[in-house]
Amino acid sequence: MIPAPSAFSPSGDGAGHLLDAGSGIDAGPGTERVAQWLRATVGAATGLPLPPHTGDRDGIVLRLDPRESDDPEGYGLTVDRHAITLRAAAEPGLFHAAQTLRQLLGPDAFRRARVTPGRQWEVPAVTVRDAPRFRWRGLMLDVARHFMPKDGVLRYLDLMAAHKLNVLHLHLTDDQGWRVEILKYPRLTEVGAWRARTRFGHRASPLWERKPHGGFYTQDDIREIVAYAAERHVTVVPEIDVPGHSQAAIAAYPELGNTDVVDTTALSVWDDWGISPHVLAPTDTTLRFYEDVFEELLGLFPADASRFSRFVHIGGDECLKDQWAASPTAQARIRDLGLDGEDGLQAWFVGHFDTWLTARGRRLIGWDEILEGGLAKGAAVSSWRGYAGGVAAARAGHDVVMCPEQYVYLDHRQDAGAQEPVPIGYVRTLEDVYRFEPVPPELTPEEAAHVLGAQANVWTEVMEDHARVDYQAFPRLAAFAEVAWSRLPAPEQRDFAGFEERMAEHYRRLDALGVGYRPPSGPRPWQRRPGVPGRPIEGSPPNR
Repeated sequence: MIPAPSAFSPSGDGAGHLLDAGSGIDAGPGTERVAQWLRATVGAATGLPLPPHTGDRDGIVLRLDPRESDDPEGYGLTVDRHAITLRAAAEPGLFHAAQTLRQLLGPDAFRRARVTPGRQWEVPAVTVRDAPRFRWRGLMLDVARHFMPKDGVLRYLDLMAAHKLNVLHLHLTDDQGWRVEILKYPRLTEVGAWRARTRFGHRASPLWERKPHGGFYTQDDIREIVAYAAERHVTVVPEIDVPGHSQAAIAAYPELGNTDVVDTTALSVWDDWGISPHVLAPTDTTLRFYEDVFEELLGLFPADASRFSRFVHIGGDECLKDQWAASPTAQARIRDLGLDGEDGLQAWFVGHFDTWLTARGRRLIGWDEILEGGLAKGAAVSSWRGYAGGVAAARAGHDVVMCPEQYVYLDHRQDAGAQEPVPIGYVRTLEDVYRFEPVPPELTPEEAAHVLGAQANVWTEVMEDHARVDYQAFPRLAAFAEVAWSRLPAPEQRDFAGFEERMAEHYRRLDALGVGYRPPSGPRPWQRRPGVPGRPIEGSPPNR
């Protein structure tokens, strides 16, 4: 099973349970949505109708019991000859129990339709007790650099749920594209969602895809994504990147840029990779514009009962400040506010939106650059430049999501071989990800309590379609899921050989799901990109 449960043992006399056409689901109060999911997925794969029934024999029993766990995501599962019983204190835990049952049924239970009519499905006699180590178990999808259509996002929500991941961080805006409809500012998608061409490979590549690329999610698309995620107990955290990584927005509305430094009317959505020098002007006009954007965004991503629905990500990374240094308007703002240079100006910008979001019952989270120049008290940090930002944030009392690039940036290459497609960054193997430890050892227990969890990031500059995303994400996302869910020993003591043995079965599940993962033997012929240059970095990445 992946991720490995907290406790797993044979049950009773060793006789398992057979599911057949006569088996049903006894759904106790509050378990109806999990029963519906089981019929829609397991029922479709097995061809079993799983009708409602009552009684604790011959079928699946779903129960909510507050005594089962002190964690809303914890659960218990028992299988014997009489029944398959799933218990949890809350619906999220019961849903995770249903995902565990799906794994116990075997890889064919991950198909969309049955392949063997009339088959009986035997579930082994086991007892499982389980709960996650971390609250935040995230995946960041960059849909700005290469757009992922709505169906692809829904598919990844299913893949996340199958691995007990619970936060989808959607990177919706960047220099290369704006991906969410804002009704008050239609040019954000009319202009900002499309670029004329796209560099193929790393930014040093001479190759170009000479056709327009783009797309965006309508507001109804976003509502559908959020609702689909909620049914799978995944929270969607949106990211609108400010004040850097904003060329697409400035191309749509030139007044957002530093017009006293550059002719922003000549800008288009960026067709290259890297960090654009075109950043937002620190003006009242810009603040009001983005307040309007966030106002609509909050309506699309409501704060509900889920743990992290209050969070809104504002980016804040890689903000080049050359234009601010040359801008009389920016320099006047620094003087008027008594700020400490351009870093202080970015801290003021971030602080403005922290105050604005807090007043509306939300919490700001941003990349670890938002620590520079001081950080508002309620803000949280996504620590990507190694562990240092996360350590500093936790020691200062800020909540942290650990996503250091040297471990969990899944755009980095998986092997040093010449056949690895568009090789980016350090070699980060399946084993490297499996040995990732989210909590730095130098933190005290009180400081470590600020580590909400961990997140794997998928940046898509060199991932032109879902097949490339699959290749980079899997199987490493399965290893990450176990790190985030299971209570593993110290990295050097982890049983990677045992994990590989379990992965042999898990690859069959991924096959049934249609995931184009990287095989252990290396890329398949159609997964290679011969002649497309990347940016490999040799040697081992820094530890911190």
